[in-house]
Formats: sequence, C-alpha cells, structure tokens
Amino acid sequence: MTPMTHKEANTQPPQASSVPLGALASHRTRIKICGLTREEDVDAAVAAGADAVGFVLYAPSPRYVRPERAAELARRLPPFVTPVLLFVNASATEIIAACAGIPGALVQFHGDETPQACLKPKRPFLRAARIPLDEKAAADDERFDLVKYAEDFKAAQAILLDAHVEGFGGGGKTFNWSLLPPSVNAHLVLSGGLTPANVIDGILQVRPRCLSLAVDVSSGVEVSTTTGATLKGIKSADKINQFVAAVRAADDHLAKNFHRHVQSPASLPPA
Repeated sequence: MTPMTHKEANTQPPQASSVPLGALASHRTRIKICGLTREEDVDAAVAAGADAVGFVLYAPSPRYVRPERAAELARRLPPFVTPVLLFVNASATEIIAACAGIPGALVQFHGDETPQACLKPKRPFLRAARIPLDEKAAADDERFDLVKYAEDFKAAQAILLDAHVEGFGGGGKTFNWSLLPPSVNAHLVLSGGLTPANVIDGILQVRPRCLSLAVDVSSGVEVSTTTGATLKGIKSADKINQFVAAVRAADDHLAKNFHRHVQSPASLPPA
C-alpha cells in the first residue's frame, strides 16, 4: 500500500471527528526515536529535539539491547526526554527489574499482553495496536476495531499504531492510514514505516482523528546500505534531523489551516 500524497491528504480529510479545531492549532506533535543502541544516536535524537527515545528489550529483535545497556544509554538523557522500554510478552518481574535501572522509564507493550497484564508492573505504559496491512480487503466484521481496542486499554497513556507483520517489535511497514476510524477517544502514537518523506502525510491524516498525536520512528532514520536496506539499530543524525523538521512542518501546516479557517467569513456566525 502506498501512502497518500501530501495533496491527497489535504483534499481527503476525515469526514467526522470529535477533536476541536483549536486543539489542532495548538498541538505539538511529540516525537519518539526508537531502536537506539549507540551513545551517538541518543545524543543525536536529543539534539534534534526528540521528546522520547526507545530501547528494545526483546531479544529476537536486531535492535535488542540488554536492560543494563538501556540503563547506561538512558543516563545520557537530559530532563524532560523520556526513555521508553519496549517489551514483547515479558513477565511483570522482568519489566519491574528493567525499570528499576531506569526509574523514569515508560513501558511499551508490543506483544499479546492483556489489559490486566499491562497493569501488573504498575508503570505508566503505551499499548501497541497491530493494524492489518490488508485491512481494506477485510470484511467489515473482520476489521481491527481500534475504538474498542482503545477502550479495552484505556489505562494506557496512548495507543501506538503499528503495522501487523510477522513476528513482533515493529516491521517498518506502513498501513493504510485512511482506513482508521474518524474519531478515537484516545491519545495515539503513529508508527510503522514512517520516514522524513511520508510523516507529514501521516500526521495530516491521523491527527484529526484522536485526542492528540505523537509519532514513532525507527527504520526510517537508520543508516542506508548500498542495497537500499538499513543498518538496524544504527541511526543517521541527518535523517533524524530531517524527520523532526518534517514533523514541525506538519504542525505548522495544521496551525496555518486553523487560522485560515477562523479568519474566513464563512466560519463567522450570522449577524
């Protein structure tokens, strides 16, 4: 599936939303850079203005770091930059032990965890929702119900949207943003195949559908090889800066559109 172009995103907005226009104007999209493994990449994310950095504590992932290594990297973070620890079907004991070394960490559940399992570590958390790549082809009664999912995991700080691929931990694939519900009563984090080239379209499509929006990038800011693949866990400072700049451009676009709307005679109440 190919993401919609910037022009299409502007001309095909969601048809309904409970989000006030003022919220779109004042909202700053938060940014998380995930899958960090090196000191220089943590420093680059902070310098670029990231709000959070993610460490993958799922051993099968090529971006895996041990809890001790995650704690070592997290100690480089200044105040108000949040470390996020990604787990897949880990026990509460494992999660509590890892968080003990990073007291300010937010937990990200990215497996088959139930709402009850997410509460056991007694930590603030994000819950990943794995959105099917072929959602458009599914029958209406077989589609992923994001509204219900958000209600089931209402204790989460936010629901992270990622593409459903084989295995766990994120696959760098983009799902069809236009098929998301028009209104979700939750804070959302858009993930899955984001890059500096497509994140503007993602924000313009998804931001009007939720209480607030953040974005999460991993492979989209990694160093590219000569074959077009990426070096997993090795980030590019240039790509991180380009990604952050694109997010800020999307925020500016939403703010300008809001001000254009409120200044339009058509938006004024009748005399």
